[in-house]
Amino acid sequence: MTSDLASCLWHQTCQETPAFEELTGEAEADLVVIGGGFTGCSAALKAAEMGASVHLIEADETGSGGSGRNVGLVNAGLWLPPEDINAELGAGTGSRLSQLLAGAPDMVFSLITKHAIQCEAETGGTLHCAHAPAGMKDLQRRHAQLRAIGAPVQLLPRDDAIQRTGSEAVHGALFDPRAGTIQPLAFVRGLARAAARAGAQLHEHSAATAISRDGSTWHVATPKGSIRAKHLIMATNAYARSLSGYAAPQVIPVHYFQAATDPLPAPLLRQILPMKEGCWDTALVMSSWRLDQAGRLIIGGMGALDHFGSALHRSWLPRKLAALYPDLKEAQLRSHWHGRIAMTAEHLPKILDLQGGFACFGYSGRGIGPGTLFGTAMAEALLTGDSTCLPVPPVPDHSLPFAGLRSTYYETGATLTHLISNR
Repeated sequence: MTSDLASCLWHQTCQETPAFEELTGEAEADLVVIGGGFTGCSAALKAAEMGASVHLIEADETGSGGSGRNVGLVNAGLWLPPEDINAELGAGTGSRLSQLLAGAPDMVFSLITKHAIQCEAETGGTLHCAHAPAGMKDLQRRHAQLRAIGAPVQLLPRDDAIQRTGSEAVHGALFDPRAGTIQPLAFVRGLARAAARAGAQLHEHSAATAISRDGSTWHVATPKGSIRAKHLIMATNAYARSLSGYAAPQVIPVHYFQAATDPLPAPLLRQILPMKEGCWDTALVMSSWRLDQAGRLIIGGMGALDHFGSALHRSWLPRKLAALYPDLKEAQLRSHWHGRIAMTAEHLPKILDLQGGFACFGYSGRGIGPGTLFGTAMAEALLTGDSTCLPVPPVPDHSLPFAGLRSTYYETGATLTHLISNR
């Protein structure tokens, strides 16, 4: 477990409050889903809407993993720009993935509207901000590649970016009108509520303890129950736990922490992100900032808050906030929390073929749109037997040597950066 969820702003302000009982006894289903995040709840919702019987089990509470600790940026794409995706996957597969992900924000916001999910949805776009003059080169490259595939993005010069963000610390920005922000925990819990209403059986505090396969039937055991199902989706991503009969695919665990101010006064809200775009920057050790519906400014960066060096992350936050917005140099930051991201070596999500099931992982910090898309597609593929709807071809196995060392490298780099930056 990572940081105490009681300190997470999203858990303090969530307006979606469904609760699900622990699994007890034996159950049968067409599909069993393990993991109650964006991917798992999207899969359960899609399967139930298709008329299948589905059971979802979550070890803790819905959204207690990365989905409930997310920044809340609903992006149209991955961290990699389109040509880099094509270089990894091939032009055909890569272009198709980019086009599917371009529609992921629409999928998310359509689900929010359809199921009346109370998750503070803002559809005004996002701003990828140049943290220094050199950052504009990266944004220019991304802008050219995105425009080449038809994305309606705009490259903003420094003066326009300053006006949009209210910060003179930015040197330009890439505006994506397809994107937006949400309260991520409320979104995933709203998906869970919608799935239950559609007929899915959801169970919290029901960790999978063992998985086995007998012919065409999956057997999943929990502390007080068990499920037999024709199909299985492993949707634990960065929060996979050890269980008998299943070795989780290796990923590079990278952490991201955040904190929030008190609600800002109206005069500052007229200056700071007046259009409520969510922002992140081009720095190697990335930062993000955005507003919530109450007017709190939420700021974050790479790093974990559960080790001896985490005080450096905490002390960096007010310095970074003051660098962005000098008027907030005395603002108190509250509700510190962090979550875990699953990265792959290629920074691309993967679908592992389990022969009658799928495991999905590796969103590399882009969980909301891709998670919703991948979960929906995996459920459809399993229930129809047609895997052509999957965003990426499933792979038979996955290995990532020295994943732990790579994680240490990222955390050490973030800690050292936060030691010296914005002083």
